Amino acid sequence: MQIKKSRFRGGAHIQYNKELTAYLDIENCALPPEVILPMVMNAGAPCEPIVAIGDKVKKGQKVADADAFVSVPIHAPISGEVVAIEERLHPNGQMVKSIVIKNDMQETLHESIQPRKSYQDLTRQEIIDIIREAGVIGKGGAAYPLHAKLTIPEDKQVEYLILNGAECEAYLTSDDAAMKSNADEIIKGLEIVMYVLNVSHAIIGIEDNKPLAIERIAQASKRLSEDYRIDIYSLDTKYPHGYKKNIITSIAKFESPSGMRSIDTGCVVMNVSTAVALKRAVMDGMPLIEKIYTVSGRGIAQPKMIYAKIGTTVDHIIQQCGGVNENARKFVIDGPMMGISHFSTHIPVLKGNIGLLFLTDKEIDITTIRDCIRCGKCVDHCPVRLMPSMLSEFALYEEYEKAEKHQVMECIECGTCAYVCPAKRPLTSNIRMARQQIKTKKRARKTG
Repeated sequence: MQIKKSRFRGGAHIQYNKELTAYLDIENCALPPEVILPMVMNAGAPCEPIVAIGDKVKKGQKVADADAFVSVPIHAPISGEVVAIEERLHPNGQMVKSIVIKNDMQETLHESIQPRKSYQDLTRQEIIDIIREAGVIGKGGAAYPLHAKLTIPEDKQVEYLILNGAECEAYLTSDDAAMKSNADEIIKGLEIVMYVLNVSHAIIGIEDNKPLAIERIAQASKRLSEDYRIDIYSLDTKYPHGYKKNIITSIAKFESPSGMRSIDTGCVVMNVSTAVALKRAVMDGMPLIEKIYTVSGRGIAQPKMIYAKIGTTVDHIIQQCGGVNENARKFVIDGPMMGISHFSTHIPVLKGNIGLLFLTDKEIDITTIRDCIRCGKCVDHCPVRLMPSMLSEFALYEEYEKAEKHQVMECIECGTCAYVCPAKRPLTSNIRMARQQIKTKKRARKTG
């Protein structure tokens, strides 16, 4: 094993504010009185309930599923009674069909949860099926079903298996906490993936502002099976290094062409926290029902690293963190660069969420928007080499065909352009609007 340095073109050195939680131990969240499980929790098709109001359920029991390949089931994170199946407010701002379970506080495990001594007596397809049935999705934010990512087309070959520990978003330290606390599980999860994909070499990329995480992962890597080898890359601390195309460019030294998936270039990229969920699904028989959330910002009384049940309401987590300060002005789900500002805290945390931020006026940096000064900073810093100022203008004038012609759909909505803009123009918001309009029109043409 060796540790190498690596970097990518573009991006920005943002104000990280990770010190608020980076040195805290993970704290278990108190059991919530109820959980809310929206049927939309992953990329792909939504689920449908397979339980009814009045049903008694156990911890880890499957309560919703879908027939689609790109989807995963949802499991009860607690034991208790199904008290409602109705529309509830989702973190995306919409009303979504949800299962509400009242907690009996018994934590009774479902009979299906059985640990295994070894994964090597399973076929690769059996492991992929176990991962799917456990409801495991990518925990880096995209929420893509893991079994779909690990199902490699016959005409493709994996050349680079990359475990992503960059965690480049400001404030967020969930992956950092996982690497420091669950390094052995991460390496075991990676070993299982190497077995499934039939590769003997993997690479772990971690930003160099996480020295203890690098040390813990390096130590855990020494306990890897002799059949496999791991290299660790100490990545340049720069946003958005965690975006899959950037980490591929940084490590594999080539760029993914426009419109191509990672596997089309021989790469599979997986988040470090996803590796933990995979290990627990395969070895412990435990579906994805709880995870680490970063609760941070100077608007929360006690920033914490919280290990909470999926479906726990933000209100309940706030109570465990001592409440919200008087100077809190904005609540953001996930990171400040790519997260969503929300108007309500009576919403559940989901499988794909990473953080809950409570920001003050000083952190929000409310500034008057000025005219573009044609400085070109947004172009210089764009990690996917677009022209954000031009795309933003197309969006404002509703020239969506021009925006699409100039590759607006390649934008990853990372927020770098808006961050570096000296005129404080909402470039990312405008571009996001154009992308949504283009997607809506395409859907209308398909259904029409």
